Amino acid sequence: MTIDLMRGDPASPTAGAGTGRALWAQVRVLAGGGILGVVIWRLGTGPFLEGLRTIDARVLAAAAVLSGLTTVCSAWRWCLVARGQGVALPLRAALAAYYRSQLLNTVLPGGVLGDVHRGVSHGRDVDDVGRGLRSVAWERLAGQAVQLALTLLVLLALPSPVRSSMPVVLVAVGAAALGAVLVGRALPRPGPSRWGRVVRAAGADVRVGLLPRQVWPGVVVASIVVVAGHTLTFVIAARTAGLTASPARIVPLALLVLLASAAPTNVGGWGPREGFAAWAFGVAGLGAGQGFATTVVYGVMVLVGTLPGAGVMIASWLRRDPPSRVLATGAPEGVVRG
Repeated sequence: MTIDLMRGDPASPTAGAGTGRALWAQVRVLAGGGILGVVIWRLGTGPFLEGLRTIDARVLAAAAVLSGLTTVCSAWRWCLVARGQGVALPLRAALAAYYRSQLLNTVLPGGVLGDVHRGVSHGRDVDDVGRGLRSVAWERLAGQAVQLALTLLVLLALPSPVRSSMPVVLVAVGAAALGAVLVGRALPRPGPSRWGRVVRAAGADVRVGLLPRQVWPGVVVASIVVVAGHTLTFVIAARTAGLTASPARIVPLALLVLLASAAPTNVGGWGPREGFAAWAFGVAGLGAGQGFATTVVYGVMVLVGTLPGAGVMIASWLRRDPPSRVLATGAPEGVVRG
């Protein structure tokens, strides 16, 4: 027997899980809105309005160019991971889907619905929704892993508000990695249980989708370019907002804020990014208001950079593609259990 989770059948044991996911999604959005509300309450609307006032056509043009570069690299990274897993994905199709997912991530609550939609759509194209979703998940995880590594290196090399704590952070990361390896070796070999199947599937995905020599170098290079593009966008936003500090002071702050913005607790891209920027700029002696104004400019630049995704969606509607309920529910449509 199969049961559609999206229908929320109360007789199904998975109905409660669906309710829990919906509740967690609401909590994430409320958390992001709460953070943004606190920032505005503490700093007022002045930095927000000032950030908007400083934006001009040159800034928006730079946003479009940099977004084009990072989106092409992100789409290529996705192609590499998907092909490593045996899923066909032309670069042109990947680029269009990536632009659409970025726009949806930016304008919809939570910041992840675009990626879910991208994975479901690709999975349907290849008749394997599960593999489509996994290829998107591994592609994003690989990019975030490279971003984290670059952030740690920059924070060690350049002055930042958290530089004094970096030895402790590195020790904690190393200890966590070592602990994970030891626990993994101590655990019994995965058996036929559901958990065992998940572990084996994840291991297989990493081996064939990320670690082959024809995959991981390209993933790393693409991710470095993506991080560099986003960081340069943030530096331009800071300059536009009136910050005169040297790039050596701005770049570490940019990488920290970009890490915080990856948290899936935002409202249309706003929330943790603004809160963390206000804190980081304040600790660095650059002013919390300056940090807030910078993220306002950055947020507008990101939105403008994703606007080609609207063209992709319009073209999709004109072709009368079947609509996906994933945007309304935050989860793939038609997921079943036997």
